[in-house]
Amino acid sequence: MKILLINHYAGSIKHGMEYRPFYMAREWVRLGHEVTIIAASNSHVRTCNPQIKGNMTHEVIEGVHYIWLKTPAYSGNGVGRVKNMLSFTNQLLLRRIELARTIKPDVVIASSTYPLDNYPASKIARLASAKLIYEVHDLWPLSPMEIGGMSKWHPFIMLMQWAENYAYKHCDRVVSMLPLAESHMLKHGLAEGKFCYVPNGIDTSEWLESKQTIPQEQKDILDALQGEGRFLVCYAGAHGPANALERLMEAAALTEGSNAVFILVGQGPDKEKLIKTASNMRLNNVRFLPAVPKASIPSLLSKMDVLYIGLAHKSLFRFGISPNKLMDYMMAAKPVVQSIDAGNDMVSESGCGISISTGSQKDIADAVLTLMKMNPEERSRMGARGHEYVLKSHDYSILAKRFLEAFV
Repeated sequence: MKILLINHYAGSIKHGMEYRPFYMAREWVRLGHEVTIIAASNSHVRTCNPQIKGNMTHEVIEGVHYIWLKTPAYSGNGVGRVKNMLSFTNQLLLRRIELARTIKPDVVIASSTYPLDNYPASKIARLASAKLIYEVHDLWPLSPMEIGGMSKWHPFIMLMQWAENYAYKHCDRVVSMLPLAESHMLKHGLAEGKFCYVPNGIDTSEWLESKQTIPQEQKDILDALQGEGRFLVCYAGAHGPANALERLMEAAALTEGSNAVFILVGQGPDKEKLIKTASNMRLNNVRFLPAVPKASIPSLLSKMDVLYIGLAHKSLFRFGISPNKLMDYMMAAKPVVQSIDAGNDMVSESGCGISISTGSQKDIADAVLTLMKMNPEERSRMGARGHEYVLKSHDYSILAKRFLEAFV
């Protein structure tokens, strides 16, 4: 089968995030399918963008064919990003006949975060007599409305609302990463029976086989803390508004005097502010470390006692969440403290830690202290449950087959 996956922000192990399109595509190639990914040359989420020659560049990465469409560079979420989106979708539309004739797909997947790519994807699918799948990462335009505060009458939002309604009406199936989003989709034109849930996952073999250690500077700090017998609570990831790390700072303040120390690893727009907050609060039990390479994540997490994940309280999460960070945490076989109010709860479902829906800093602190008082064997059993959960239901080799079922 020939699969065409359109994802504006698609990355790879060579380019960085986002990884899901590559991991899915690689598994489909291993199953004997021919996969082409079309992506934009410029994306704010990649570690490095591809080298482009002309307006369209071809590349093959581990058997997956990539077509990079040249798009303008941008930063932030302003006009530049909108121009980048429009450039990508316009090129898809202009090249629809060429793409349909040269790739000859049996299935076309529209998978960009925003829904506007469904329009050119539907044209390509029709020309190729292919099935059309809409893969939903986030609910647009609901996300910029409920998280970004944009008005439903904003021209950009109105365009995205038209695109979302068009997508649900014209697709053959929806594959959603959000388990509880079907009710929303039905209200916007999706027909009954077209919804399929396929969450985010992890390449477990890549994770388990990783031998790359963390940089020496971070290793020395963590080794020293372990030598002092400290209880290491780690957050590893982006330091941004959505991650609600202020709550973690406040929880750290409530545990001062205990053996717990909070390690924040990563970069992001809020990092300097968080460092200043910790300084102003005179927190002696908080350490900030630079981000580590993706291949070093297993080594980093193995040194920790407890892993923390949190999100800002947003009504949008009522449709469920599927955070990649949680997959890494579970693979590390460490207990998790989760502070998220969402429609689903993998931490409670798997029994791999303590889940808090209130967002209370006291509840976070109490969860850390509770886990610290447990004997190591009990914490080990808790972490092992998360590890088993991921291996059973979130390995991309399993998820790729589930995704294929939506084609039938």
